[in-house]
Amino acid sequence: MTMRLYDSKAQALRDFIPLIPGKVGIYVCGPTVQSSPHIGHLRSALVYDQLRRWLNYRGNDVTFVRNVTDIDDKILANAAGNDNAAGNDSAAGGDSESGSTEQWWALAYRFELEFTSGYQRLGILPPTYEPRATASIQQMQDIIARLIERGHAYPAADGSSDVYFDTRSWPAYGELTRQGLDNMEQATDADPRGKRDPHDFALWKGHKPSEPVSAAWQSPWGAGRPGWHIECSAMSARYLGAEFDIHGGGLDLRFPHHENELAQSTAAGDGFARYWVHNGLVNVNGQKMSKSLGNSVFAAELLDQARAIVVRYYLGAAHYRSTIDYHDGSLVEAEAALERIESFLDRADRRLADTRFAGSGAERVPDDFAEAMDDDLAVPQALGVLHDTVRAGNAALDSEDWREAASARGAVLAMSEVLGINPLAPGWAVATDQPAMIALTALVERLLQDRDTARQGRNFQAADRIRDELVAAGITIEDTPSGAHWSFD
Repeated sequence: MTMRLYDSKAQALRDFIPLIPGKVGIYVCGPTVQSSPHIGHLRSALVYDQLRRWLNYRGNDVTFVRNVTDIDDKILANAAGNDNAAGNDSAAGGDSESGSTEQWWALAYRFELEFTSGYQRLGILPPTYEPRATASIQQMQDIIARLIERGHAYPAADGSSDVYFDTRSWPAYGELTRQGLDNMEQATDADPRGKRDPHDFALWKGHKPSEPVSAAWQSPWGAGRPGWHIECSAMSARYLGAEFDIHGGGLDLRFPHHENELAQSTAAGDGFARYWVHNGLVNVNGQKMSKSLGNSVFAAELLDQARAIVVRYYLGAAHYRSTIDYHDGSLVEAEAALERIESFLDRADRRLADTRFAGSGAERVPDDFAEAMDDDLAVPQALGVLHDTVRAGNAALDSEDWREAASARGAVLAMSEVLGINPLAPGWAVATDQPAMIALTALVERLLQDRDTARQGRNFQAADRIRDELVAAGITIEDTPSGAHWSFD
């Protein structure tokens, strides 16, 4: 089956055919490292990790690029202690190198490390390349020069060193979001005084006395720094070429960021992205996350509430284009679902250990799972296949059909590995040497010994009481020929 993806530009499902057979180039808009990552950042990164893993499983060589925007109005504003100044050039005040405030590049790097930590804890594969915007300034200037030469950009006439994209010069502007120019929101990313049209957006921002000297680069138009949109056009072309397969990002980036990327890149003569993929956002208790509401759930906070593999299961269980609503109990549901997978794998390994099927079972995903993943990455349906296989595997263990149990075990491992939730993978190893786990294990093992002694003495009332107490505490007991085994319910 050919994989299909929903192309946001076409607003339709399309067969995914890579530009080069067997090779896939993906560019995902990474974070603007102005502040700590929140749950939405984790969800977006996870979506494209799932896509990448599936494309890899299907035999593709994936080049995955996720950028870091480390120079931006908001970064300068936050470093200067004015986090309400996003998008306002004049508010980035104070030279951060004076020592009175944090240096902008130090703030950017500090938050970049937080993002990296969140990605790593969530089991997200590292990108093939993770370029920082400040390392591609020359490539940005080259694109701007081409746009000016082609008549699609112009330096401001007010002597500010600003350069703008001329939106009315490009008839296709608005094709990604299917908007007419006059119906669009006006661009608010730069001082409008040098613009020919309020919809024109900044490609280059002239340096202002209120900004740090270190946040300016020389250019043919004067000292300054890049606009946000030109950064991704330059980095995607530098690492993937003028035309590549998939451009991804959050739904909130479609306009103006991705619309402007598409316009400037194609106007400069590049083929740019062949498929546009956008993931849905995350609400909290039915409301959009926002600073004004004070309802943001930060990555570190979320990852401290449950095991990281549980958080990954939760964030990755919905269809990537849907909106997730985070609420109390979300992680409890995910924990229960994941424990069913873990319990089956643990039980299968124990029951198969003394048979010729130990460690056997081809680690290959079932056809139904593959069909779901090929159908626009339908993870909810794929998880349904995974849990159906767990139930069938447990039934096979109950009936001592070791061959079928081993087959189910292999399929479960393959599916969970594709989704990045394989409990047996080294990154998810549970620390059983923690003091609390040591104490719990000792207590449960002692109670099981007491239960065994009671059963041998035919005191079944006492044995049943111990079992009931353990079950009430959320512990499952399984009696096998080699003795009783326990796990979390």
